[in-house]
Parts: sequence; structure tokens; C-alpha cells
Amino acid sequence: MLKPVEKGYVPLLPRDGLQNEATVVATAAKIALVEALADAGGTRIEVGAFVSPKWVPQMADTAEVFAGLTRKSGVRYSALVPNLKGLERARDCGVTEVAVFAAASETFSKKNINQTIDESLATYGDVAREAHAAGINVRAYLSTCFGCPFEGDVPVERVSGLTARLLDMGVFEVAVSDTIGIAHPGQVRSVLDVLRARFRPDQLALHFHDTRGTALANVLAALEYQIHTFDSSPGGLGGCPYAPGATGNLATEDLLYMLDGLGIETGIDIAKVTAASLAIEPAIGHALPSRYVTAVRSRAGSRPTRA
Repeated sequence: MLKPVEKGYVPLLPRDGLQNEATVVATAAKIALVEALADAGGTRIEVGAFVSPKWVPQMADTAEVFAGLTRKSGVRYSALVPNLKGLERARDCGVTEVAVFAAASETFSKKNINQTIDESLATYGDVAREAHAAGINVRAYLSTCFGCPFEGDVPVERVSGLTARLLDMGVFEVAVSDTIGIAHPGQVRSVLDVLRARFRPDQLALHFHDTRGTALANVLAALEYQIHTFDSSPGGLGGCPYAPGATGNLATEDLLYMLDGLGIETGIDIAKVTAASLAIEPAIGHALPSRYVTAVRSRAGSRPTRA
């Protein structure tokens, strides 16, 4: 019998939450969101991405967001980088943790970053080497691990092999990602049967989208394997511009509510995260998908705020 997880880690991803929003959010609103998440007890916050503004215009002001932050001691403020140029921009902003993003399907890799899987890993190997030389930690996302919008099923052996290659280049953690929200608990167990036979639980994180309403059930299944790190975005914002049908990420509030109920300590105040999510809602112009936020709003008798 596995020992129950007692401590959970919840990386907060305003970057992933905002990048697919049609309305460009003001820099000041992004700064306020990040600072509010830190004040709520978040210790790992992915602030933005140093990518081409042509392809992801929402992230064009990432340098300005970092410059405007009042950084809190003990909080790891990270950024997504696609290549050495992105790493250089991150380093110039004083970023001490970056993330790279590979894929487990060739078609998605080509559509997302215009590189094959092998080409992307060569690029990320260079990023990891330069980052480590500069004292910058590197995390990795591995997209489409549970299914690809273009190729369908993705072999778990490929996921395992790519996870190993990313860890071998020195990333501290691989976020095994359900990019289109297709995973269900049975599939999560079958994937983790393979991954946990090869990797330690602290080398793995899970990144679920809630497209089919199974994200929390998937977290519950993953806890059986001693995985304790789960990505989320405030309010359940998110999606991927290159993954048709991908809706919002697992909402931070929904995840915290379940983990709190299971007695798993995260150190994050759900009420403060909810307030932070509600504060960003007017800037995006539509209601947040988080079920917890919806319940709080209903209890308060208020209506969604619209721009």
C-alpha cells in the first residue's frame, strides 16, 4: 500500500491561462495577478513567455511584467522559453527558472514550434546547458502525452523515452501534459504504471486540461502513484493556440478545494486565489470556467463581470 501524499505542490500558471485569451490583458493587470497569487501563498508562478509576439501576442509584454513585479522572497517566478534567444531575454530580466516545451507527437511539435521532436530536443539541450551555466533552473513540459489532436493515440513508450531524454539534459522536472483534455483516470493509471517504473515521483508533474471534465478525477488517480505536483491556472483560464479543442487548464481553485478536502497541504489560500481570479475577470471579458469560483459567485448572489 502506497503512503498517502501529505504535501502537494501547485505551480500556478497565469502564462498558460492568459496566452490563449483573445482580449489582450494590460500589463498592470498581469502584474497584479502574479503578485496576488504570490500573496495567496503560491511559491511557483509561471509569469509569462519569451516567445515571438507575432505568434503569441498576449506574451509580448513579458519583460515589462517582470520589470514591474515586486518579487516576494521564497517565490520562484519562471518563464517559458523556446530557444537560446528566449533564454537570453529571460536572463536579462533576472529570471532564475525557465521552462521548455517539447511534444510527444511529431505533428503537434511541427505545428506548435515548427520543429521535429528531435530538432526541438537539440534546441532544448542547448538551452539547458546555457541556463545551467548561468545558474538558471530548467523545467520541461511534454505535450500530447495522452493524445494528439492530429495523430490520435500516443504510445506510452514514446512518452517514457522522451521524458528520459529531457531529464538526461538536466531538467529538474517533466510536466507530463494532457494538452487537449482527453485523459481519463484509467489512461492516467496506464501511463503512470510505465513512468513510475522508471522515474521517481519528484521527477514528474502532471498538467491536465479540463476539456471533458475529468481533470480532478485524473489528479485523484495520479495521487495513487505518489505524484504530488499538479499544474493549474487561476480561474481555469487557458488553452493552447495550436491544439484545436483544448479548453481551459485545471482551475487552481477546484484543485485546491479537492486537495484541502483530502488533507493534502499546499500552503495556498483558496480564498485569496479566488479573489485574484475574480479580479482578472473584467480584463478577459468573459466568465471564468472554475466551478469553485462559480459556486462562490452564486453564493454571493453576484453575476459574472464582463468588459
